[in-house]
Order: sequence, then structure tokens, then C-alpha cells
Amino acid sequence: MDNKVMYSLSYGLFVLSARRGDKDNGCITNTAIQVTTEPNRIVCAINKSNYTHDMVQETGRFTLSILSEEADFELFKRFGFQSGRDVDKFAGFESHVKRDGDGLPYVTRGANAWLSCRVVSATDLGTHTLFLADVLDGGTISSAPSATYSYYQSHIKPKPGAAPAPSAQKRWVCKVCGYVYEGDELPADFICPWCKHPASDFEPLA
Repeated sequence: MDNKVMYSLSYGLFVLSARRGDKDNGCITNTAIQVTTEPNRIVCAINKSNYTHDMVQETGRFTLSILSEEADFELFKRFGFQSGRDVDKFAGFESHVKRDGDGLPYVTRGANAWLSCRVVSATDLGTHTLFLADVLDGGTISSAPSATYSYYQSHIKPKPGAAPAPSAQKRWVCKVCGYVYEGDELPADFICPWCKHPASDFEPLA
């Protein structure tokens, strides 16, 4: 099967945020959709390796910032290419954050709307957990169009720069975030340390 066929599915892009105690955290997800209107419910899939996953699983609450075409790559680097276990993703970003009625943060920079949600159930999907949640509150931030995964690939993610200096080792580049792996072979079970995508999303770099 050609795995690239999956790229033809349409995806939005979101910052999913949580709060546990006095700790805020958030991660990028492309899996969030409305599933019912009465009651108003959505589902979100979160990778189990994300620190935000554990926070949502424990607290049963999260916010979803719907990213727009005004989002820049720095936003994706902040919330997608580093772990909340190691850094405070909201540090220095306070002017671009607001909070719902219960104090959970949501992102206003590069977002056109936000939702505040309460988990109803969780389904184990292996590498991810699928959270079904009630939408408790929400609001509009801007009229900018929502960013799709395709838009991110074409307009937000930086294009490859000048060819790097020759390397004695082979190189593979992640088609999602641009991370470059060097080695004689790319392990079949390799997971991108930046965006958590598998080896199937890498291609040889000339």
C-alpha cells in the first residue's frame, strides 16, 4: 500500500491544552472532530507519549485552540517539537494565552476559535487514546480561515534549505516536520523525536 494515500484525507490543526495543579501544557494534534450536536461532543486522539495525554487522562479536562492560516512555524515548534516534561511551553507566551472559566489555558495567537471540553470516555487505540468529550464553552478569536494539514505543508512548514555539507552517513528527512536522521539504515521502528511520526513518514535525503 502507498501510505501517502492517507495524506489525501483532510485534517485540521489544533493546540490541545491541559492544566494539572499549577502546571500548564499543550501539544499539537490534527485529530479533532465534532461527532454529535445534541449533546455537543467532539473526539480527539492524543499520542500516549505526549505529556499532555497524561494530564488529560488524569484531569478529564482540556481546551482546544483551532489554528488558523495566520499560525506561524514558531507556534508549531513551541507546542509540537518539544516535550512539556522538559520545558514550560507557555513560558514567554503569556500574552498569547487566555483561560476558560476553570482556569485552563487556550492559545489566541494563530488561532481563530477555542473550545473548553470535559472528557466523557477514553478508548485505547494502542499508540493513542481517543477522548470523547462534551463541549462546555468556546468562542471566536478571529475570522481567519482554519489551517488544514495540507495548508501547513504548503505554506507554514519551511521548505528545505540549501544542500548540507556532504556526510559520510546516509540521511533521512521527516516529511512532516523536517527532522533529519543520520545513520547507515533508518530503523523500521524509528519514531521522529520532534513530531512523533513513524519511519514510514521519512524519505531519503539526497
